[in-house]
Amino acid sequence: MTHFVSHLEGAIDGTRLEFGRIYNLHAGKPIVVRYDLAAVRKVVTPTDIATRPPTLWRYRELLPLPLDVEPVTLGEGMTPLLKCDRLGGELGLPNLFVKDESQLPTGSFKSRGMTAAVSMAKWLGVKRVALPTAGNAGGGAAAYAARAGLECFVFMPQDTPVVSHFEPHLYGAKAFRVNGLINDCGKIVKDGTEPMGWFDLSTLKEPYRLEGKKTMGLELAEQFGWKLPDVILYPTGGGTGLIGMWKAFQELRELGWLKSDKMPRLISCQAEGCAPIVTAFDKGERFAELFPNAATAASGLRVPVAVADFLILDAIRASGGTAVAGAETAIAPWMKRASSREGISICPETAVCFDVLEKLIVNGDVKPSETVVVFNTGAATKYLEALPAELPLLEKERIDWDKIGA
Repeated sequence: MTHFVSHLEGAIDGTRLEFGRIYNLHAGKPIVVRYDLAAVRKVVTPTDIATRPPTLWRYRELLPLPLDVEPVTLGEGMTPLLKCDRLGGELGLPNLFVKDESQLPTGSFKSRGMTAAVSMAKWLGVKRVALPTAGNAGGGAAAYAARAGLECFVFMPQDTPVVSHFEPHLYGAKAFRVNGLINDCGKIVKDGTEPMGWFDLSTLKEPYRLEGKKTMGLELAEQFGWKLPDVILYPTGGGTGLIGMWKAFQELRELGWLKSDKMPRLISCQAEGCAPIVTAFDKGERFAELFPNAATAASGLRVPVAVADFLILDAIRASGGTAVAGAETAIAPWMKRASSREGISICPETAVCFDVLEKLIVNGDVKPSETVVVFNTGAATKYLEALPAELPLLEKERIDWDKIGA
């Protein structure tokens, strides 16, 4: 056996689908990968994994790419789990950690999904891929497509952060701005599938980006000694990472690798300007409605409708977690505060998480005794517009040392 995939499964109705064929959605909803975990348990242990290079692909038996196929990789390392004593002290959380995804090859957590999805696309014979993006996914897809020798098409809202305009172009993709939101870009990709002959690489519209994102949960468990934290705050746009982590935790529990059955509470963090998951959660609904007039400086959270809304909401509720919206006005201050306290390049989406965390602490929903992990999903440097700052200009002939020290 060169892989441990047992089958693919329609997430909405459990329909069993054959692995090794090209799929997008089933019944209009996502498809997930299922593994023969009993077989995995026989061939690999946590001790074995600890001896492997610290890359995403160390979890090869829990990823879909056959073992005898070389992955399309840019060297995705295990991202650091950084203890934040200074910021934690201010918030009254002695055990506050940031999982810093900004250190991945393309500067965000999108590297995880794209290394898996592009590897699988290449193996399945795909030659041309396309996707909508709110920013980081476009650059990630373009980079991995270039690495694989695939043609890539990227469509983004016209007001996407400017760095995201240049990244796909730099990597050789055909990139376009669109006078609409990410769901409008997604319609272009869908409508172009037949005339352009591309494979739709959109968030959760194919099965494998989820598997790459799942490794965030696998890494977190390993970094905590195969235990899990009490609380995870995750910035939620399309929600692939949140769904993927919950999937990872279930697989680890079934494998018997976790030292405790206690699962973390998942906190889905959205911005007030685009909070369809929060709205659905508060209403007790399983499916979210299109969020009207979506607008937020945290561009990765500007997803007014998510194809996997029900999977996000199912995971939140199963974990005993919640969904909370952060204030738009808090984004820039929290980027500066968290970055300056800890030296971590905090992106706008993660700034929203910190605003949510502060609210939960004040309300008593997160307690000082708990271990809390906040995911930093990208580097602040990719969002030049989110934190405008004009540096003071010094005249070299007249240096005022008192002003410099003020």
